[in-house]
Amino acid sequence: MTYPWGDERRFNSYSRYFAKQFGGRVQKISIDAGFSCPNRDGKISTGGCTFCSNDAFNPSYCRPEKSIKQQIEEGFGFHQRRYRRANKYLAYFQPFSNTYKPLEELKGIYEQALQPIDSNRTSPARNDMGCPKPEIIGIVIGTRPDLIDEDILQYLNELQKSHYVMLEYGVESVYDETLRRVNRGHDFATAERAIQLTAQYGIPCGAHFIFGLPGETKAMMLDAADIISRLPLTTVKFHQLQIFKGTKMAEEYLQHPVHFHLFDLEEYIDFVIDFAERLNPGIVIERFAGEVPPRFLISEPWMKLRYDEVLGCIEKRMKERDTYQGRLHR
Repeated sequence: MTYPWGDERRFNSYSRYFAKQFGGRVQKISIDAGFSCPNRDGKISTGGCTFCSNDAFNPSYCRPEKSIKQQIEEGFGFHQRRYRRANKYLAYFQPFSNTYKPLEELKGIYEQALQPIDSNRTSPARNDMGCPKPEIIGIVIGTRPDLIDEDILQYLNELQKSHYVMLEYGVESVYDETLRRVNRGHDFATAERAIQLTAQYGIPCGAHFIFGLPGETKAMMLDAADIISRLPLTTVKFHQLQIFKGTKMAEEYLQHPVHFHLFDLEEYIDFVIDFAERLNPGIVIERFAGEVPPRFLISEPWMKLRYDEVLGCIEKRMKERDTYQGRLHR
């Protein structure tokens, strides 16, 4: 069976989205350009989000003391060891809030990442697998929804005439009470406005959500599918709640573990499938779950699994249930 998005996978996958856009696999190279966050530097708060640990998501080459060019060159090597046929890459400004500088500074940072880079100046034009050398074809900018404005969007709209551009917002929850509880520093209406405005400028837009934040029931989380489905989103990322060492949430968890419900693997698999059934089939699912190095985690043992293993379990269970993304979408 072929589903509405055009292939036989039971969800609208990120790999299909990029294959359609660019004719093949596209990888992200994470870049730490030394941004901060208003939820840490005192503009909004000094504590940051209670769950946040940026180091947990940074690959080893991604360090702000290195130039953007160096991070990209090392990122090519890092990814080509895992994905030997990949040759198209996106510069992914991931840690912290990557629109939190004046526009002129942002232009210089983003455009550095888009400069042609010879990843191996002494090698021929094609690598040992016969594939063209890697190139950066665009940027993905991770940021907060309260750190976007029309000047930035106008600039990015011009930039996307020559490169792929996506904005990725950390939204985390559709419930204001939850956002206050984790010290997020903005409400859901702010996220809605940012997503709507980004769509008005024709810029692809992604959003990140966490399942299992304190105070949310399964029913509340499932109801969020209907709210998210109404937003003009290109992609979504879903992560199960993971407790990271050294965070405020880790302190809360160790003191009052009964206040937290951490999904076990089988429970999470069925939950995200239930969620996907209700989700707009036009929204691309980039991730169903999070993956970080185990040394950062205080949580369920299954959360130390590689994402590909978890995804395999989800797709197997979808087939067993004979279901697919959007089956129950209204």
